[in-house]
Amino acid sequence: MAIIKVSNMESLESAITNNDFLQRFSKTNAYATLQKKIGNLSVFRPESDILFCFSKDNNDSLQFSIITRLHKGLFKTDSLTDYKEETLSYNDKTIIKSTINNTSFYSAHIDSTFFASSSKSIVEGIFTPTEKYITLDKIFNTTSNDKTFSIGISENSTFLKSMFIEDSLSINSFTQSIVADVELNQDGIYFNGITIAEDSTKSLINIFKNTIPQENQTYRIAPANCDGFMSFTFDNYKTFGTNLAKFNNQDSIANNAALFNDIIEVGVIYQGKKRAIILNTLDVIATHDALLNEQTQTDTYRGISLFNFSQPALFAKTFKPLISHSNAKLYCIIDNFFIFAEDLEILQNIIASFQNKTTLADKAYFKSSSDKLSDASSLLQIINASSLKSIIDKNLEENKSYSLKRYDATGIQFIYDNNFAHVNGIITKSKSKTRANSVSEELNIKLSADVLNTPQFVINHITNEKEIVVQDVKNNLYLISNKGKILWKKQLQGPVLGKIEQIDIYKNGRLQLAFATPNRVYVLARNGKEVKPFSLKFKHEITQPLAVFDYDKRKNYRLLVTQGKNVLMYTVKGKIVRGFKFNSANSTILTQPKHFRIGTKDYITIKTANKIYILDRLGKTRIKPKSSHNYSSQPLYLYNNTFTTTTDSGDLISIDTRGNVSQKRLNLSKNHFLETTSKTLITQSENKLSIKNRTTELDFGDYSNPKIFYINDKIYVSTTDIQSHKVYLFDSQSKLLPNFPVYGNSSIELDNIDKDKNLEFITIGDANSIILYQMN
Repeated sequence: MAIIKVSNMESLESAITNNDFLQRFSKTNAYATLQKKIGNLSVFRPESDILFCFSKDNNDSLQFSIITRLHKGLFKTDSLTDYKEETLSYNDKTIIKSTINNTSFYSAHIDSTFFASSSKSIVEGIFTPTEKYITLDKIFNTTSNDKTFSIGISENSTFLKSMFIEDSLSINSFTQSIVADVELNQDGIYFNGITIAEDSTKSLINIFKNTIPQENQTYRIAPANCDGFMSFTFDNYKTFGTNLAKFNNQDSIANNAALFNDIIEVGVIYQGKKRAIILNTLDVIATHDALLNEQTQTDTYRGISLFNFSQPALFAKTFKPLISHSNAKLYCIIDNFFIFAEDLEILQNIIASFQNKTTLADKAYFKSSSDKLSDASSLLQIINASSLKSIIDKNLEENKSYSLKRYDATGIQFIYDNNFAHVNGIITKSKSKTRANSVSEELNIKLSADVLNTPQFVINHITNEKEIVVQDVKNNLYLISNKGKILWKKQLQGPVLGKIEQIDIYKNGRLQLAFATPNRVYVLARNGKEVKPFSLKFKHEITQPLAVFDYDKRKNYRLLVTQGKNVLMYTVKGKIVRGFKFNSANSTILTQPKHFRIGTKDYITIKTANKIYILDRLGKTRIKPKSSHNYSSQPLYLYNNTFTTTTDSGDLISIDTRGNVSQKRLNLSKNHFLETTSKTLITQSENKLSIKNRTTELDFGDYSNPKIFYINDKIYVSTTDIQSHKVYLFDSQSKLLPNFPVYGNSSIELDNIDKDKNLEFITIGDANSIILYQMN
């Protein structure tokens, strides 16, 4: 049996869809069978953890079961067009048979626990629970709710037969049960957990009992072109050998202990059907002396002496079943490694790779994988893509054509502790080496529906890194980590207006998301839950993005809601600010209200088609412009200490603090864009982008509004041609940055979202996806 615990169904569904490794199996029979069995699970909406149990019946057919807390709304059938339900009885108990799209499952509940299965007999079995159901909570009490899912694999499971290259190492002989947390991202799978084998003599993992893991060093001499290696370590060979002898039902360890007395690591390098055995010694002289009868030199290669070895089956006899190779006829010595192999070819490859610095130790993809693992472990296996495929084929029992190209360093390790072992693993796609000034695609995240609005970055107040927030056309709002994991998905009552702001209501450093939809104002905590008293509901439509003011930077926020020509001001307690006296504008407000500070004075600006209101905190007129114009729909900015916008005919309007109005002809088209910082002004008119009076003519197209980003004392300006799917990024001198334009379908957000020095930007990719790029 295999059991999977999930805390966030949306995150799991997205992770599977976006994980490159899992999608490589989408054409296999095993994937199709699983999809058919669990296709109806999307109708469930659990509010707590859900357990998925997979088992084989007497006909060797896959069956699934789910267990979760019963609640109203767990399983809604109202919107299902092809749903049938039948009530069955079993020993005076009620079982519901549900059929959706010609696929049936059975369900029942005991008290507050809901149970469903593709097998009627499994559901019947829950009314007479066995030990395996009673101990489910105990199995998972070491797992985390922060990972994509947790998995438990029980003794004699038919779902995982092997994790090793060596056929002699089956999972059932290796250990009894494994429980691990699994994290999926776009290019990798990471897992860590524990494995337990209570019977110390029947499970191979217990041969490491009473030993201390040592640093695995076989990678230092494993050629980069090998198929992988396995390494096992111990601090005392006698203890290890005694444990291994008990496992193999032998009375005592082999008589050749002298060769292994100073060994702390034994490695196996795999190269096709060939093997090389590695002994890593603490005392080169002592180990050399143990081989005094094996000093017949047969050749030299690159200054390294090669010797005959008269006991080719020694390692298979001594380390069975970890080693099955029984043809080690030659050996050589490199540093503290004694290397045994069946022919010259594999020894020469090891020697040449070591001297040429082309071992795994010299490869970036190996370093990237090994950084996720511990330096010291009882047993470690690192394999390349072809070996990984061979192991998977043994488990799938089918030879389907799929490629695992670029999965160059998959690793699993076991670190023995008191009566259990820690298990860590990584399956990750190696990245191409980045060139200076290159732009690389880091993430391509698919949503469950088409993207509605431009994705943006928000601050993770725990890590101080950035995360991604985006909405789809079904009004689902997503919070996504900078590794591509969907942290939550929340259904909203409409599209988000404009940009989402972040506030700190409780003044404790924990940030909330604040924004408006056409009829609500939301404040969401980091976990996606609404912060009371929000959301606020409005009868009349909200027509502009929520404006958030923090006058004195003391987190005494004011939230401004625009409805047509009216503006309402709220506190973060959801109360109307009675002291704000602005009644209404002369006509519909065109842009989001803004707050500026010049010197010690605050200014609130509101703009209609022919009037600009410049108010104080109370909503009273602070500045009355001395002339009026027909204004464009572009926002109002504070540029060179003047309130700056444009007319609908494309002229630049500047208003100073005395109300003086200046007008400058810019020859902009009617559908132009304006954006400024306090000292930099940019405009875009059709295909002409002007940055600080330097104009660049772009190809004709359909351009998004340009954006200014001020990062690390540098100014960047972006614009996107939606028609040709090109994202442009310029510096402050209007010079296009190297390797731009890149593919994209919306304006971008640019920032440093993690702890490295490279900048990243996010944009819409295909209709249902967003792309995260990195500037290297």
